[in-house]
Amino acid sequence: MKNLVLLLTLSLFSFNCSAQSNPKNEKEKSEMKPSKNDDGEWDLTVIDTQFNYFLNAIAKPISQYSESYLKNRNTFLVTEWNSYYNSGRYRNVIESSIDYDPKEKYGIKFEYKLYQVFAYVNWKYGLKMNGLSGSDTTRY
Repeated sequence: MKNLVLLLTLSLFSFNCSAQSNPKNEKEKSEMKPSKNDDGEWDLTVIDTQFNYFLNAIAKPISQYSESYLKNRNTFLVTEWNSYYNSGRYRNVIESSIDYDPKEKYGIKFEYKLYQVFAYVNWKYGLKMNGLSGSDTTRY
């Protein structure tokens, strides 16, 4: 990929079998924070072998969305995601919180990919999230 800015390791798709001795410290370690590459662009790396398949073959194309639409949805979805993480719901799927600043201009590519992460989790695990649009919640 041309611009690899954010190494946002979404290990949330792997199952965590280790015991948590101190949940507060574990949560602090599990926060995903965006960063910029040398070109000043944001990107997202997802470590799951099926995500690229989903993105290329199943997800709606980026041209179907506007940046403002994606930013609005991602703001709600990140809040919902972090709420699930903090409450311990869906521990087998959500293993880290997401540090997302809605005031930051990430760019449409980043916003699209982040939104598709939520659509992917819905597709693969059936996790219903209220911030997804109706056409992105269908199990394909």
